[in-house]
Amino acid sequence: MPYTDHIFTDYRRRCAELEASTNPFAEGIAWVGDDYVPVSDAKIPLLDQGFLKSDLTYDVPAVWNGRFFRLDEHLDRLEASMRKLRLTSPIPRQEIRYRLVEMVSLSGIRDAYVMVIVTRGLRYLRQYAPEDCPNHCYLMVTPYLWVMGEDIQKAGGSAVIARSVRRVPPGAVDPRVKNLQWGDFTYAILEARDRGAMYPILTDGDGNLTEGSGFNVVLAKDGQLFTPRRGVLEGVTRKTVLTLAERLGYAWVIDEIPVQMAYDCDEIMFVTTAGGVMPITTLDGAPVGDGNVGPVTKALWKAYWDAHSDPEFSFPINYR
Repeated sequence: MPYTDHIFTDYRRRCAELEASTNPFAEGIAWVGDDYVPVSDAKIPLLDQGFLKSDLTYDVPAVWNGRFFRLDEHLDRLEASMRKLRLTSPIPRQEIRYRLVEMVSLSGIRDAYVMVIVTRGLRYLRQYAPEDCPNHCYLMVTPYLWVMGEDIQKAGGSAVIARSVRRVPPGAVDPRVKNLQWGDFTYAILEARDRGAMYPILTDGDGNLTEGSGFNVVLAKDGQLFTPRRGVLEGVTRKTVLTLAERLGYAWVIDEIPVQMAYDCDEIMFVTTAGGVMPITTLDGAPVGDGNVGPVTKALWKAYWDAHSDPEFSFPINYR
């Protein structure tokens, strides 16, 4: 039995139920400051600086099997990002939280990808002081998105260390602020595809790993985990995985991680809200370890998805 059957069997059943739903919000629901609308009907003003200048921050919690997972940790990070960008949500945190829960309930979506976006608004920062720009908030709930689907997760994905592009340095764009300035990520994805792989890992230009296109990188060597400190988003999924790893007896290190370690390690996994713990079994065309999904990855994969039903990490949605 593939280890992925642990969650995917029931997930496929829930997907079939959602596809058969007549709920007008079953394909997604959005809030754009007035009322709830189907996500396909949602619109933003053309002059919003989030669209024109990527002057925004956002965060992405998830719902799994009818339970919101680590919502408050994601809202904590959103607030920290807003402080750094001198943004203020036009609605308070508790209203954001309330509306997200209500939107999931109204949609009937039991496995959801959730976005909270706060933008500078309609005023151009070069013309106005930050405090004179009324900021905008957008909320969206859609069916869960997979960066790595079930079939790939069974055997592991392929990745490359990007050669043609490096991660934008922290002194230019703070990676701890979740942002949509994806130029380096997009170029790295194109390079990975050109080299016959699915995913890129970017370096800092000084011989160290940073992160991939929307996911943290975790290496396993001799039962210990290693993950980069600098040039990365401080992922909520990574935080969860490291907490669970410690409980399973795996030590971990957050530090500068030399590129060479990726070639010498036993296992590589990518971790993100949109996919969980994602095994990588091929790097630069060569097998990682023995070329199979390793025991540490499988243990953390199971622990991560089990945590979604744990009241310590999640709470249930009362569906209407």
